[in-house]
Amino acid sequence: METPQKPCWLSDDEMETWHALSGLLIRLPGALDAQLQRDAGISHVEYQVMAMLSRTAERTLRMSELAGYTGSSLSRLSHLVTRLERNEWVRRTPDPDDGRYTLAILTESGWDKVAATAPGHAEAVRRFVLDPVTKAQQRQLRDIGRRIWRAVGPNDHYLPPPR
Repeated sequence: METPQKPCWLSDDEMETWHALSGLLIRLPGALDAQLQRDAGISHVEYQVMAMLSRTAERTLRMSELAGYTGSSLSRLSHLVTRLERNEWVRRTPDPDDGRYTLAILTESGWDKVAATAPGHAEAVRRFVLDPVTKAQQRQLRDIGRRIWRAVGPNDHYLPPPR
């Protein structure tokens, strides 16, 4: 008869590290959402979608790519883009290169929204994430984030490349 294996618990140090990270994962999105809602009337994910589009050639991405970059399903992204379309910040059109795909395009009004929102969001990111740590810790945090991202999604080609 086999002896049942003992559960492999986290060590005290590992548990402290996990609690710090999991607390951050819970609290930071809410803090960023609160700032964006208060200052711009949009959610963090809405801002992420428009900011991602603003950084691309012709402010355009296939919906499937945009879903990958935002970690969203196509269905969820479609609902979000519908809300952005109501405000005339984003529009959708069939991809002229391949009609099976749909393009999301940041409009001029959407560009203006991103440009007006970016300074407050950047200040919040600095206050919550960058200012509490040293420059060396910022580099470590970036490297740690990339390593964890690769562990969670080893085939995820949506990870921004290192500069």
